[in-house]
Amino acid sequence: MSDMQARSLVETYLAAFNAGDWDAMAALVGEDVAHDVNQGGREIGRDSFRRFLGMMDLHYDEQLGDIVIMTEPSGQRASAEFTVRGTYKQTAAGLPAANGQRYSLTAGIFFEIEDGEIMRVSTYYNLKDWLAQVS
Repeated sequence: MSDMQARSLVETYLAAFNAGDWDAMAALVGEDVAHDVNQGGREIGRDSFRRFLGMMDLHYDEQLGDIVIMTEPSGQRASAEFTVRGTYKQTAAGLPAANGQRYSLTAGIFFEIEDGEIMRVSTYYNLKDWLAQVS
């Protein structure tokens, strides 16, 4: 896969996120995708990834903006930096109570791509910043 194809794959992934199209996102990841949750563990598999997306949809309403995508020449790795603008809509276990708080924070995702599928998604953002905004 070329770096331009990798860029297109990441653009499609992020556009699906902004559209709330979890099925389209799941279709872009491999069956054995490794998903590194911010300040959490690693989950393996498309089914786990789908469950995570469902959980996120329950608690948060988010849009990504100011997106910058970076790729390397082989197209096997890519990253995206962006601003997450969201609303905390339902309390998540172990986190402050939700009451519609709005937040905005910088985040990034690192991707590994193999045979046209995303095989690793590693997401990073400043949890302390998010907690300060919703507390």
